[in-house]
Amino acid sequence: MHGKKAKHASGVFSLLSPRLLRCIFFLLCLLVSSGVEMAPSFILLIVSLFPRLAAATHNTTAGCAIIRPPRDGGIRYRGLTQEQIRSVQVLPVDYEIEYICRGNREIVGPKVRKCLPNGTWTDLTQRSRCLLQCPRVWTSLENGHVSEWPPGPPVEGTELHYSCLPGFILVGRNSTQCNNMGRWDTPKPVCHYDRHYTGKKKLYIGALFPMSGGWPGGQACLPSAQMALDLVNKRADILPDYELELIYYDSMCDPGEATKLLYDLLYTEPIKIVLMPGCSSVSTLVAEAARMWNLIVLSYGSSSPALSNRQRFPTFFRTHPSATLHNPTRVQLFQKWKWTKIATIQQTTEVFTSTLDDLEIKTKEAGIEISVRQSFLTDPAPAVKNLKRQDARIIVGLFYETEARKVFCEVYKEKLYGKKYVWFLIGWYADNWFKIKDPSINCTVEQMTEAVEGHVTTEIVMLNPETVRGASNLTSQEFLNQLMSKLGGKNPEETGGFQEAPLAYDAVWALALALNKTVGPLKAKGRRLEDFNYNNRDITAEIYRALNTSSFEGVSGHVVFDAQGSRMAWTLIEQLQGGSYKKIGYYDSTKGNLSWYGNDKWIGAGPPADQTMVIEEFRFLSQKLFVSVSVFAGLGILLGIVCLTFNIYNRKVRYIQNSQPYLNNMTAVGCMMALAAVFPLGLDGHHVHRKQFPVVCQFRLWLLGLGFSVAYGSMFTKIWWVHTVFTKKDEKKEKRKHLEPWKLYATVGVLLVIDVLSLIIWQIVDPLHITVEKFVREAPKGDLDVLIQPLLEHCSSQKMNTWLGVVYGYKGLLLLLGIFLAYETKSISTEKINDHRAVGMAIYNVSVLCMITAPVTMILSSQQDASFAFASLAIVFSVYITLVVLFVPKMRRLITRGEWQSDTQETMKTQGSSTNNNDEEKSRQLERENKELQKIIQEKEERVSELRNQLVERQALRSRRRPSAANQNHSTPLLPIPSNNDPKSLVPPPGYPNPILDNHSLPPSFSNSATMYQADGRSNRNNCHTSRLQLLYK
Repeated sequence: MHGKKAKHASGVFSLLSPRLLRCIFFLLCLLVSSGVEMAPSFILLIVSLFPRLAAATHNTTAGCAIIRPPRDGGIRYRGLTQEQIRSVQVLPVDYEIEYICRGNREIVGPKVRKCLPNGTWTDLTQRSRCLLQCPRVWTSLENGHVSEWPPGPPVEGTELHYSCLPGFILVGRNSTQCNNMGRWDTPKPVCHYDRHYTGKKKLYIGALFPMSGGWPGGQACLPSAQMALDLVNKRADILPDYELELIYYDSMCDPGEATKLLYDLLYTEPIKIVLMPGCSSVSTLVAEAARMWNLIVLSYGSSSPALSNRQRFPTFFRTHPSATLHNPTRVQLFQKWKWTKIATIQQTTEVFTSTLDDLEIKTKEAGIEISVRQSFLTDPAPAVKNLKRQDARIIVGLFYETEARKVFCEVYKEKLYGKKYVWFLIGWYADNWFKIKDPSINCTVEQMTEAVEGHVTTEIVMLNPETVRGASNLTSQEFLNQLMSKLGGKNPEETGGFQEAPLAYDAVWALALALNKTVGPLKAKGRRLEDFNYNNRDITAEIYRALNTSSFEGVSGHVVFDAQGSRMAWTLIEQLQGGSYKKIGYYDSTKGNLSWYGNDKWIGAGPPADQTMVIEEFRFLSQKLFVSVSVFAGLGILLGIVCLTFNIYNRKVRYIQNSQPYLNNMTAVGCMMALAAVFPLGLDGHHVHRKQFPVVCQFRLWLLGLGFSVAYGSMFTKIWWVHTVFTKKDEKKEKRKHLEPWKLYATVGVLLVIDVLSLIIWQIVDPLHITVEKFVREAPKGDLDVLIQPLLEHCSSQKMNTWLGVVYGYKGLLLLLGIFLAYETKSISTEKINDHRAVGMAIYNVSVLCMITAPVTMILSSQQDASFAFASLAIVFSVYITLVVLFVPKMRRLITRGEWQSDTQETMKTQGSSTNNNDEEKSRQLERENKELQKIIQEKEERVSELRNQLVERQALRSRRRPSAANQNHSTPLLPIPSNNDPKSLVPPPGYPNPILDNHSLPPSFSNSATMYQADGRSNRNNCHTSRLQLLYK
């Protein structure tokens, strides 16, 4: 021991620097020189200064010195290589080292040390050792308790003490110790059943109560379960030989925490005969693992529909009904309030997802649509905004209480509340959940209260509404009174799980009654409940059968389980009215019976609509416009009748006869038909029923189509005949100078037949019918929850654009051709059709108006007033222009020239007029022929001038060759060339003027040359005979 102290002292002094040692030596010298009286003072001074000096010494090293590893172990230096470890002496501040042990040894004491700023390591007062481990099997005892000292892993020096539960006898030593060989010094004892024991044997229930977290239901459910255990243990008729004991932990409604606690429950004594978890996520974990230990799981607070899966959770039961039990109630309310469109928002957890999947199936069966489905993990803001954007009105919210506050804070911000909206929430929140201050939201209590007002909750009936005494011999009201007393006066609204407390109470009673029911069958098989272990399936099967057939009256109502182990119960319907919940009805899903109180209240006049009310409103033609245009059309028809009457009455007058009166009659009739089309064009649903509307469409098409064909076809025929007669050659013109009227009528007939056939084919293949065009919805004035859906009726067919393209293409070609013919014949004058210029002018106007109106009306088809005004006024103006241009000049002429002349006078005048017209025609013909002859003469003169120039050039060439030619041909006689003065030589042919010859036209060299012609009367190959000049004038 002294050696160890000396070694420790030397280690301490080794940490001191030489300067510090000199200071200490100096103080000791002062102490010796000062004598004995000053010794105590100097010793106190040294003791007080020593820690500071040591700290200063360590600070000068800026770290901690390396320490030795424990025996049979080592130190792990993080981030250092082996070479660095050998060379380094000081480690920096905050550096951590870790102890490791060799083989089957366990570190006892601090496993990690950290360098502190004062130059020391953490926990230096605690020693770290590497000790051998002993088997852990000795640390647990079936039907008994094991205590160990010191606490921690079973290593060298650990002592265990054993004791058995009441009713069991310990066989073996009651203690053992782990030696330095890693073995226990005594065999493990066992607890045998004591058949002579007359006291109660304990049965243990492992429970997980969430005292905090997303659903802190353990705050009220744990006291409720303890109340039930106390009553059960006092009852002599229930498990008289047993006592139930509850071993519980706080799961915090967290599956991760519950995993650790479940391990402790299963691997620590005593054996638990049943597990009782709460919170759906925790129950899912426990129920799935319990099957491996042959354990029955009975939950008091789990609503996840997924837990109803018997293949996945074969030993699971719950007194809390499945969350899907809410869905039939919700569907019943949707149908009651005539809602067919809803929206949902959920927290992303299995319980809510499976509940919503079940709701979607049930709503689909009921003919209700879930139009919007939103989910969120932690932040509900985007989901709430999407609900607002998609005009959600009836909203089902599935989330825990803490998330509900976040959701409704966002609801307040988005104004997704009020008389237009209804929220359906889960009913197991605390009554004042929206008033609880939550640091995770930035909304006040007043804002939250405003946002949640009027929402509806569906809640499983968790407290028997009837005053009956059940298995516990307590009424529901008596139970509440005792629970309030056990809670110590806590506010129920602020106590988590207060509503579920009756379910936890009945869960304990259901378990006690089931265990009591298994005592007899197990005794018949030679088994006892206390024989249960995690490998015994027979006892588990008996408990399962007993729970599956449970049926008793509890404080929460009648307790019975379905085939999936879920509780069957009624549903309570409540509504938040004025900041507090009011019961408005019950629903029994087993019988489909809705009990309604009729005290539901709404912010508006009644339940809101499930979507914005859309009122269909047809757009009709302005009646003022229709009447105004109809008046003009009527006057136009009257004008057409006047013109037709005038034309028929004066049909024998020569002037009228020369204007082809029958064609004019057709034009007048066609104009009146086109004007008649204005009336059905303005008829719509305001005047006729929708069934008669297709007939109106037919009238529009046929009147306008045939009227155009008759009116325009007769005018087109006139202008086409004039162009044909007066723009052809003379021989064809002679053949056509006699006009045959039947050909004109046949031309009009052909055009009319083409239109009739095309319209018949159109109506047979693709008949017209009524179609309705929808426009953008409009909001009316005032705070009304409606939208106006404007509608407009149209006459249409399946391939309307194709048919219109064909008709417009054909008519457009006729219009263009009519314009061309009118332009070509604008200067022609003929007595056969004396009004063709007026016809051309009418064609101009009609063509321009039609070509403008057709595309514009197609563009303006969605604007009924503009489209009708444009089309009808185009028809009216076209007809007026046509009638005025064609008939008014005739009326004026007959009136101004002395109305109405006799047929003889008119005939003579017409004949004289015809003669004068023929003379004029001949004169124009002669003028054209004279112009052609003058053109020919000019061409001939140009040719003569060209030939004369050639002769001059040849004479000059001959004069240069004359000497040689004279010597060779001096004996050859030459023919005399006529003199320039000979008048017969250049006399032109009869009927042509005499050419004027001058020096420019006939050069002297040409006239005086005597050597150009030979004596034999034939011209040289390089000379031209005079007779050829005469040919130039022919």
